[in-house]
Order: sequence, then structure tokens, then C-alpha cells
Amino acid sequence: MLKRKAYDKLIEWKKQDNKKALCIIGARQVGKTTLVREFAKEYYENFIEINFYEEPNAVKIFSGNLDVQTIITNLTAYTRKPMEPHKTLVLFDEIQKYPNIRTAMKFLVADGRFDYIESGSLLGVNFKEVVSFPVGFEEMYRMYPMDFEEFLWANGVQQSTIDYLKRAYDTLTPVSDSVHDTMKKLFYTYMVVGGMPEAVQIYVNSHDIAKVIHFQKEIITQYSHDISQYVESNSNKQRIKAIYDAIPSQLNDKKRRFYVNSLDKNAKLNRYENSFKWLSDAGVALPCYNVTAPQPPLKLNEKHSLFKLFMADIGLLCAACMENIQFDILNGNLEINMGSILENVMAQELQSKGFEIYYYDSSKLGEVDFVIQNGIEIELLEIKSGKDYKKHKALDHILSVSEWKFKKATVFCKDNVQLEDNITYMPWYMIMFVKPYEQPDKMIYEIDLSGLNI
Repeated sequence: MLKRKAYDKLIEWKKQDNKKALCIIGARQVGKTTLVREFAKEYYENFIEINFYEEPNAVKIFSGNLDVQTIITNLTAYTRKPMEPHKTLVLFDEIQKYPNIRTAMKFLVADGRFDYIESGSLLGVNFKEVVSFPVGFEEMYRMYPMDFEEFLWANGVQQSTIDYLKRAYDTLTPVSDSVHDTMKKLFYTYMVVGGMPEAVQIYVNSHDIAKVIHFQKEIITQYSHDISQYVESNSNKQRIKAIYDAIPSQLNDKKRRFYVNSLDKNAKLNRYENSFKWLSDAGVALPCYNVTAPQPPLKLNEKHSLFKLFMADIGLLCAACMENIQFDILNGNLEINMGSILENVMAQELQSKGFEIYYYDSSKLGEVDFVIQNGIEIELLEIKSGKDYKKHKALDHILSVSEWKFKKATVFCKDNVQLEDNITYMPWYMIMFVKPYEQPDKMIYEIDLSGLNI
């Protein structure tokens, strides 16, 4: 099995006392089911898996009374598998088909004898359809495609090499030329292959990019099928499909902004808003909103009327472009019309690490590609595809605003690690080390009340 960071999340979840059901959401083909199966083999004596897409009759397990004993009896009768207390994991997969099954989870979790994982490709979309949401009985976890570091693991890059790169990132030390050149080639390959586990496995096994692209186009077709199957109204289907199909061309625009009137000259954003949200909730598109000021809290400064829309997987974006851009990317030809590809892979990396992604653009100061909030501090990120990466007027203008404070400004480019005029220059592949501030396990705050003794 391909090594995934999400596996550590499952181990952490299993160690919890009085654990909730783990609800894993994420786009189709990001590896949710495979991960749970491998986890069950390693940590449980008994494993029950029900896929409600492949076994629609299994919904009858939850017909009638929702008391625990009835459900367990129905479950064992249907699967004909034993359920030993504290040694059994139950996976309810593709439960977006019957979202009300989730109402039963509070009874099953409260019972405490067995562990439960729920999974589905469109669970994020179907939250509103749950009649009685199991508040307090579910722990949500979103899975993403494999990030660049996971891609390196899959391709046999040693941990010692990654540790060496991390030290260079932390100490602002240039890496050796041979390592730098090889890492750039790996990054080019990641942009073409992307992070869908099966696409990565195809590449690792065969190194045949044509096979990878064929599989990626199958996923794109599956996403279109999901839109047709799970979106009820025909008008919404048409809008969602139009938005998804337009992402590559919209990103290719100089500004990268998504213009709704490109879909229909009379289109209004408020009519399409739910369609954008559907793609985001389904995990197949990543919105990046403009902020009125690149200062904390970014969430309160976001402008929903101005946004970029990235694809959730860079490999799928390349496959959807309908051009032979893969050849140019693999040969490092990123200077011409490749800015959108680079921005998309950076957006994907940042989102997978838990960042909410924003950008800043104003007619007075210009645009900076990404603004991220790390704790209470703000970082500015510029993504450059060409040789003139040290020309960044907008970044300079924004940094010169006296009332604004920033933790750091980083330009990601093709060259090696440098620090110049308080701006850090990093090779593209170093994006894997940009990580959010970790909240402490405990935040104890006590007030001395002795001053109130009167």
C-alpha cells in the first residue's frame, strides 16, 4: 500500500477513549476505502465493510427500529460475519446514497462495543439531508489526494533526503545542485501524475504517462457522472457541469479569476453560488477567495464575489486541459502559460495541510498569489514560473504598507534557496514544508481571585 499521512490519523483515532464514529469525507478516488481496509487488517481481528453504492439492499439493516440491538442483529445477519466487542471495525462506505443512516450512528457509538468509520465521496454535499445529525457522535476528517511528500515516498525517495531538504528550508541554506535538479524533476512529474493514489501507483509500476492520463480522464468522467446522479435539478446539473468544465480555461486567464459571465453573459453570481459550493463540498474544486486586506482574521476579510477556482488534483487539471502540456512540464518548460498549473499545485498543497487559501488583489497595490494565516500571523506567497522571479512589484507594494504586519514573504521559483531584502526565495518543491501552526494540546488559563477578597 502507498504510504499515507491519513493512516496516522486512523491510528490516533483508534487510541482514543470513548471514540466517536470517524466520518471520512473527500473526493472520489483519493484513497479513503483502501486506507481503511489496510488499517483494519493491521489493527482489528474482525472487519465488516458495507458499500451502499454496490449493495443498495443493505439499507434495510436500518429499517424499522433504530435501537442498537436491532441494528447489530440485522448487521450480522446481512454480512454473516462475527462482531466481537472491542475487536471489530465496521465501515459504512458510500453512505451519501442514504444519508439518514447517519442518524443511527449516535446509538451505535453510544453502545461502545464496536468501532465505526463512515465514508463517502459526496458526504460533504449531503450534510443537509441528514434528518437528525449525530452531533457529538461523529469526528469529521477530510482526505485529499496524495501531497508531494507522499508522492516522494511512493517513488522511493529516502527519508534522509527529505530531512536534508527540511534542514535547508529551516536554515535558509541552498541544497546541492544535484539534489536540486532531481527534486525539480520529481516536482514536474508530480504536476503531471497528480496525487490520486491509483494514478501514482500506475506511474510507479510502469512510468507510462499515457496510462496515467487515461486513468485521470476516467476520473474526470466519473465526476461528471456524479453530477448527473446526485444533483437533482437539471438546471443545477447544467450549472455545476459548466463550472467544472470551465476551470482549466478560467485558470489560464491572466488574472486566474473565475468569471461567471463567461458561462453565460447574463449569469449572476447569486444564481450560481450553490453550484460552486457543491463542487467545493464534493472535494473536486478548491475555491480561493480574495480578501479586502491581507490581515488577520482572513476569514472576516474574504470577498465571496471575487475568487479563483482550482481543481483538487493537479494531475486532473493537466489531463483536462486537452493539450499535450504534460510533455512541456516534464521537460521543465514552465515559463510559457504554466503559471496556472503552478498556482494550482500550490493551492492543492496548502489546502491538504489545513490552510484556508486566499489571495489579495487591489487596483492600487496589485496582486499576491496566496495569503495564508498561520496562527495569528499572515504569510504572503508568490508563485513565479519564469526567470524574472525577483521582479514582484505587487509584493513589494504590499510589504511597504506601514500598518500591515507579516510574518514572512516567500517567492517560490525554479532556483535554489535564497534570502534577499527580507524576502525568502524557495524552489517550488519546498512548498511541502509550509505547515500550519500547531495548537498546543493544553491551554490552561487560571485567574487569581485573591484580589477580590475585600
